[in-house]
Amino acid sequence: MKKRLLALLMTLALLLSGCALEFEVPPETLPESGGTLRVHFIDVGQADSALIECDGEFLLIDGGNRADGQLLISYLQDYGVESLTAVIGSHAHEDHMGGLPSVLAVYPTQAVYAPTRTHASRFFDDVVYYTDQQGLEITVPQPGDTISLGPATLTVLGPVKSYPDINNTSLVLMLQYGQTKFLFTGDMESDAEADLLEYWDGDFDFRADVLKVGHHGSNSSSGYRLLDAVQPEYGVISVGAGNDYGHPHQEPLIRLEQAGAVVLRTDELGHIIASSDGREITFTWEKQSAQPDAPAAEALTYIGNRSSRKFHAPGCQNLPSEKNRVEFATYQEALDAGYTPCGNCLK
Repeated sequence: MKKRLLALLMTLALLLSGCALEFEVPPETLPESGGTLRVHFIDVGQADSALIECDGEFLLIDGGNRADGQLLISYLQDYGVESLTAVIGSHAHEDHMGGLPSVLAVYPTQAVYAPTRTHASRFFDDVVYYTDQQGLEITVPQPGDTISLGPATLTVLGPVKSYPDINNTSLVLMLQYGQTKFLFTGDMESDAEADLLEYWDGDFDFRADVLKVGHHGSNSSSGYRLLDAVQPEYGVISVGAGNDYGHPHQEPLIRLEQAGAVVLRTDELGHIIASSDGREITFTWEKQSAQPDAPAAEALTYIGNRSSRKFHAPGCQNLPSEKNRVEFATYQEALDAGYTPCGNCLK
């Protein structure tokens, strides 16, 4: 526990001093010297958009609302984008794909990805139209497919089932560059998070340095089980100031804090850029007077009930009495001990 606490305090101190988190990796796993990956979490208010650049190639994940189209074009112009290797719409909601028609009308792209080719909405019809204008068809990727961006790779992890809720159809993507990893989950909610982890069942390492926090920080997403699998050092939330939904909700902020993640929010920091050389990640942001939220001083533990053989998140309303408790450092440790997760707090 003391080592974990020291690591968290050092991470925060390095971040706030403008330094980077560093860790040793085998040199053969690193990109060629001098390469850089940048992930731009663009401030599009109560919406989502991320521009990924790697060795002169660019890829866009989501495009905010329809009204954000010109903002995106201006942002891409400022960073010298002339064409896109791929455009990805995580799922068919306007706050994720509404601005993509504007981008596709201006920027040549090699491929367009989405979880569906059809959706009854004007913005999606426009996505299809401008995709067709480029002589392309929307590609619906499957779990295990990969998308290359120079030496960086995006692996498609989900969705792993069909869902009536469009949020759960979100494309789940793991971006890897050297030994640094970013997980994008769109608006995936807790049921689909559980399905995702069960589908891969240990066949994929979900640990990532940066988690793009699901559904703008809604309590429906970023559950304890996912956070235990990802173990993020940083959580980035794309969210609008004073939005009508109350995002980000307090519960996922607490979960991220307990998981030891530094939280960076676009409503507080503006545009956020994460830079990786394959070994370390550094962050810069638009509003330099603001600072990210610090992680908790204590690491997350799970609490088991010796009588029921169930285990709970620390904030669960069904925690056992002190004399009946046993603590586990990880979700998997509790499972290995023969305990089953609480159906209320650990969905």
